[in-house]
Amino acid sequence: MAFIVVYDACVLYPSTLRDLLIRIAQAGLVQAKWTDRILDEVFRNLQANRPELDPTKLARTRELMMRAVRDCLVKDYEPLEAVLELPDADDRHVLAAAVKSRAQLIVTNNLKDFPQETLTAWNVEAVSADDFVLAQIDLDRQRVFAAVQQIADSWRKPPGAASDVLDGLSETAS
Repeated sequence: MAFIVVYDACVLYPSTLRDLLIRIAQAGLVQAKWTDRILDEVFRNLQANRPELDPTKLARTRELMMRAVRDCLVKDYEPLEAVLELPDADDRHVLAAAVKSRAQLIVTNNLKDFPQETLTAWNVEAVSADDFVLAQIDLDRQRVFAAVQQIADSWRKPPGAASDVLDGLSETAS
């Protein structure tokens, strides 16, 4: 069984990073999980910050995400929220989803909102997207770079190269 990870909204927001994280799951390196609430946050923020994006295309992206990763949706995690303590109460749903799905990791760029001393009690660790991707490269360099190449091959306007994908990832980290 693959390592179980919950992707937080902040790592699903940037399109290139989202694409890579989904392809890492499709390659079988991890079992990716998220909730409708996490996706609601992603697409609400995309719509607010990028009003030029077509809402129909955003809805299609969400639908494709759900189809792309088998068994990705965590349900019935809400009762756990009441017993969880985090610096930002609005993040309890992410930890609840991790606990419910028995995830070992939460991939987030908001590490301060997921203190390790709190997560340890639930056998969960929070890691940044950069550290997560680097760990996946250490585990299976060929499959991760194949995913990067697939992303580059999917870019048409303008065409992309693997280096363009990697540059795009570094831009989302800054």
